[in-house]
Amino acid sequence: MSVFTKAEIEYLRSQTLSRLATVGPDGQPHVIPVTFWFNEHEDTIDIGGINFGAGKKWRDAKQNPKVTFLLDDTFGSGKDRQARALEVRGEAELHETGRGEINPRFPNFAPQFFRIRPKRIVSWGLEEGATRGGGLSRNARNASRPEE
Repeated sequence: MSVFTKAEIEYLRSQTLSRLATVGPDGQPHVIPVTFWFNEHEDTIDIGGINFGAGKKWRDAKQNPKVTFLLDDTFGSGKDRQARALEVRGEAELHETGRGEINPRFPNFAPQFFRIRPKRIVSWGLEEGATRGGGLSRNARNASRPEE
């Protein structure tokens, strides 16, 4: 059983670009767009990129593994414009190899990747009709996995 709702999983599968926040050694947050893959088998979010293991995100997570993943977009137009998002807080597990296939379109996609196991999940606008009528529907909760 997943820590994500059905609507959250569908959203993760429908998108390809997200943002990842890390904390630098000086305590300053750092956010960049990243490519991700919803790893259904592990119930995690795997994040990688071009030269990923040589970048600031990798260095930051080595010192402080606390990260926040944000997937968001808008759709529609005018008064029918709607927003939706999924925020996942957790700790980055750094893996030296194995996720070059997150985005195989790029031949220089690095084998290094983060695996984020959710600790806290906040989503809004994902359920059918969630942004119509009475405002934005939000689902915030701590993520807990059933005992194995």
